[in-house]
Amino acid sequence: MYLIGLTGGIASGKSTVARRLVEHGAVHLDADQLARKVVEPGSPALAAIVEQFGAAFLRGDGTLDREKLGKHVFHDDAARAKLNAIVHPAVRELSGRLIAKAEAEDPSAVVVYDVPLLVEASVDHPFDLIVVTNAPRRTQVKRLVEERGLEAPHAEARVDAQVGNTARLEIADVVIDTDGTLAHTMSQADALWARIVEERDRA
Repeated sequence: MYLIGLTGGIASGKSTVARRLVEHGAVHLDADQLARKVVEPGSPALAAIVEQFGAAFLRGDGTLDREKLGKHVFHDDAARAKLNAIVHPAVRELSGRLIAKAEAEDPSAVVVYDVPLLVEASVDHPFDLIVVTNAPRRTQVKRLVEERGLEAPHAEARVDAQVGNTARLEIADVVIDTDGTLAHTMSQADALWARIVEERDRA
């Protein structure tokens, strides 16, 4: 199995690159989806969140009100750290099981683990390659405003709340520049796939 850690700032093109690698045959795991799964009703993580933050962050149907909790911890570093201490280990455990499952089903699988917070969450899976999608802050803000309908100040706050690009680039084995055309991003993803297949087959 060949394991890729894919990361990058918000609106930096991670999903586009992940989709292209899946088209080539990769197995895709999305950390954001796993983070939703580990806080489903009845989960230990949800119970811990309620114990830490209170039942006010549950909806009427017993599911977590992620938006309300997100706003609560957004400007509170201590609260966000407490939330991350609950969610991140649960996501690590689940992702580890899913990666092992993918390898058991196909020992030569290429798994792309899409982790926006790979740096912040200290994700320590044994990655064969860490790929960072990179776009300037102005491009990230522009995409959030034009494609996701955010107000400019909110978009800027979302970008600035994440770890800076420098920290991500320091851990990168491969950097994909997504500030150009879609075709340019796709061609870099195609070249990455060719490299992965060559390295996997050589191993």
